[in-house]
Amino acid sequence: MKIGELARATGTNIETIRYYERIGLLPEPGRTDANYRSYSDAHRARLSFVRHSRELGFTIEEIRSLLDLSDDPERDCAEADRIASRHLAQVEEKIAQLALLRDELSRIVGRCRGGVAADCRVIEALGDHGQCETSH
Repeated sequence: MKIGELARATGTNIETIRYYERIGLLPEPGRTDANYRSYSDAHRARLSFVRHSRELGFTIEEIRSLLDLSDDPERDCAEADRIASRHLAQVEEKIAQLALLRDELSRIVGRCRGGVAADCRVIEALGDHGQCETSH
C-alpha cells in the first residue's frame, strides 16, 4: 500500500509515518517502479503497535525497546514487564499530582463569591502561594 493508504488504515499523519521511518521505528519500505513507498501488512501492524504505545504514553525509547523485544520472539519478556511497570508507576505518580491539582483548584474555585476583580478570591488565591496546599 502507498503511504496515504497506510496513513488512513492506521489513523496516522503522513509526516508522522515518515518521522517514524527516519528514527528507525518503522523499517524503510520497498519502492515501486515509479519510486513510491510500498508498505506491507507488517508495516501496518508495526505502526499500529507504535501508535497504541504512544497513546498509552510510552516514550520513543521505551517503544524502541519494546519493538526490539517484539522482533526477537524467543527473548524473555521480563524487560517488557519492567518497561510497562516503570511506565505504570509514572502514570500513577502523574495521577496523584493531578488529584492534588484538582483539589487545589476546587478549593480556589469554592472560595469565589462573585463581585469585582479587586475582591476576587480566585485571583487572591493564585497570587498568594502561601495559600497553596500543593506547594512543597
